[in-house]
Amino acid sequence: MKAVRDAVPIDAVVSEYLQLRNAGGGNLKGLCPFHDEKSPSFQVSPAKGLFHCFGCQEGGDTITFVMKVDHLTFSEAVERLAGKAGITLRYEEGGYNPTHQRGERIRLIEAHKVAAEFYAAQLESPEAEIGRAFLAERGFDQAAAAHFGVGYSPAGWDHLTRFLRGKGFSDKELILSGLSQDGRRGPIDRFRGRLMWPIRDIGGEVVGFGARKLRDDDNGPKYLNTPETPIYKKSQVLYGIDLAKKEIAKSSRAVVVEGYTDVMACHLAGVPTAIATCGTAFGGEHIKILRRLLMDNGSARVIFTFDGDAAGQKAALRAFEDDQKFAAETYIAVAPDGMDPCDLRLAKGDAAVADLVEPRTPLFEFALRQIVARYDLETPAGRAAALDEAAPVVARIKNSGAQHEVAVQLAGMLGILDTQFVVKRVAQLARWARDRGGKGPAPQRGPQPVPARPAAPSGPALNLRNPVYATERELLKLALQRPDLVSPAFDAYGVDEFTAAPYAAVRQAILDAGGAEYGAQDPQEYLVRVREAAPDDTVRAMVTELAVEAIMRRTVDEAYAGDQLVTVRLRAVDRRIRDVQGTFTRLSGGHGDPEQLAAVQNELWVLQQYGRALRERGAAAL
Repeated sequence: MKAVRDAVPIDAVVSEYLQLRNAGGGNLKGLCPFHDEKSPSFQVSPAKGLFHCFGCQEGGDTITFVMKVDHLTFSEAVERLAGKAGITLRYEEGGYNPTHQRGERIRLIEAHKVAAEFYAAQLESPEAEIGRAFLAERGFDQAAAAHFGVGYSPAGWDHLTRFLRGKGFSDKELILSGLSQDGRRGPIDRFRGRLMWPIRDIGGEVVGFGARKLRDDDNGPKYLNTPETPIYKKSQVLYGIDLAKKEIAKSSRAVVVEGYTDVMACHLAGVPTAIATCGTAFGGEHIKILRRLLMDNGSARVIFTFDGDAAGQKAALRAFEDDQKFAAETYIAVAPDGMDPCDLRLAKGDAAVADLVEPRTPLFEFALRQIVARYDLETPAGRAAALDEAAPVVARIKNSGAQHEVAVQLAGMLGILDTQFVVKRVAQLARWARDRGGKGPAPQRGPQPVPARPAAPSGPALNLRNPVYATERELLKLALQRPDLVSPAFDAYGVDEFTAAPYAAVRQAILDAGGAEYGAQDPQEYLVRVREAAPDDTVRAMVTELAVEAIMRRTVDEAYAGDQLVTVRLRAVDRRIRDVQGTFTRLSGGHGDPEQLAAVQNELWVLQQYGRALRERGAAAL
């Protein structure tokens, strides 16, 4: 496991799922993939190979991250990382990667990889001429098809099924993957005679397919997607995200289009941030993916492109319902004559596509204009009815400054000269919504309130304003992050010198893992051993948190480490002195054993001398 863990840097793995920025002290930070948050509390320590979220308390090493983010078993996560690193795993039973021992997810991923290669090869066949013509008519040549992995599924009943069987996949795996379906005489291909787009997750693995009808005698839908499977959830995938993620993170901009060919057209036209949903509306799970890449900084932009027809307008309004879940500014782009990016590129060239996705119309403005357009604004009744529907929508805007500005704009759209009347109406609705826990009188078509984040799992409460706890925490951070600075003195510290129960448990785990002295010799393996020595997940999470959290001093040296060692030891000595003084007082009342009294008196004198030495000589007295 150590070889796999060390072979793939944790920051390289995490960066496939979210944008990371410098957090200082050698750490990186980003928006947590395990809970919703507005500011980054998720930290990664490349040097230690650990991550920890200070918001939801999730943490661990590279293997843990892959397990949690992709819902894999331990063995599946190890196999995935080993595959990335080119490491061949030997199982204890002997032999290399026996098929029956592979995790279900890994097998389904492999089946899709093989299927994607099969479909891509079939695009060169004589039968696929109709598919090549379809692509050419839309401006996509052979190089474009290869870049996006576009392929063709033969029209026969079981071409892919037989091919995958020959590669060692069972009928059960083929049905479970969604690549095959039950026929009268056994499994048959799900996709037949169609143009195929592989759908990849953010890590670049093929998890499903989108299939476009090519022939009139095909009675199926225009587009047929992979059904929901253990690896494919349409509400959690974005087509093109694997190709667009780096540019989205770099430019803080994402362009959401409606189809596979639109993504291709945008990328080829110089808009590499384009992505699309896969047969479903853009929703909350898609937003989570984008927010982690955009980091929700003030300059982030999300541009939606929709057709100008009624269906496109409806899709835009549906997107606006989730608008407030973005910290990024959201815009809408509607091409002239209702053309989508693919048609626009054919008609007017690459420059027209690049110009289309320049943000111009804020999504809220478009949504409000769609509402207002349904009413007769020439009459007082029409203006009042439009205000009744539009005001609750504006009241949902979380930022009070933005809410006020949009209310003023709404007054102008409606032709209501008394701007303050509209502003007060919106503010009143917003106040009612807050008083009712977000359940304001807004109609269902307006954006719904963002659900409150569930309470993060909490460990034992620690008041870090208490200087005793703060110093103990700092010393443990040093013991985990810089064991070379506190060894060997730290290893002589008793568990009872840490007054907070969680810190005492971490101290015990360090002891069980071989102590700080071992950490000074092998820092990477040391942290692994400390986490494994933790008695439960709560202590393990605390270990990870302390191993990742920044030390409270810019310059971390022996002098600083010595100060923490002395402070914790001195407080322990002072506590012991108080205890012994109490015993001495009790025994000196004339009822105690003289021999015991002398021993206690001697211990008290030794402790007092030790305390004095610590105060005068510092770490040299340890």
